[in-house]
Amino acid sequence: MTFSITARCPETGMFGIAISSSSPAVAARCAHLRPGVGAIASQNVTDPRLGKQGLDLMAAGASAEAALAELKASPFIDFRQLALVDTAGRTAALSGAGALGIHAIVQGDGAVSAGNLLASLDVPRAMMTAFEAAQTDFPGRLLAALEAGLAAGGEAGPVHSAGLVVVRDIEWPIVDLRVDWSDTPLADLRRVWELYAPQLEDYVWRALDPARAAKFGVPGER
Repeated sequence: MTFSITARCPETGMFGIAISSSSPAVAARCAHLRPGVGAIASQNVTDPRLGKQGLDLMAAGASAEAALAELKASPFIDFRQLALVDTAGRTAALSGAGALGIHAIVQGDGAVSAGNLLASLDVPRAMMTAFEAAQTDFPGRLLAALEAGLAAGGEAGPVHSAGLVVVRDIEWPIVDLRVDWSDTPLADLRRVWELYAPQLEDYVWRALDPARAAKFGVPGER
């Protein structure tokens, strides 16, 4: 019950996933990323273990296609929908025979849009078109794609959760924003991103070298 975009930025090496669902806390279960390795959206009837397994395979040198070939041997794979992007920007994707409702996948250059229980087959294509056309930073392109998916119909029913997760050349996600339950999750996610984006690099530097970080901007700071 999900639509998502999974992508790699060729200029920065970032990986990212933007995702929304009628189910609660979708990003907590479905978005799997590892710096320098790849990104996997594991959705439909979700098995989060497939995200870790696929990333382990790619970390060991498997391409997205080779990793997916291994994952196809997993139990109950017919219930799964998977989207993979590897460190070379190669993509692979699967909608199992048991994927729910209207489901579709579109593979682009270093990106995969996928969804199930969709309002129409147009949703993944609208997401990819928006992602490729957006003139903004990589996280913003992912979010624009997700919003385009909703504008194209999104799920067959109302969505209630959304997430935006991005990794780059440090050990933790530089973006990990989630709306776990709301009547307007994408609008809420957009507001959180616009609040967080100007501070993103400050939070990175506070970890790597606090002396280079901006002032913390908290009450009581001297």
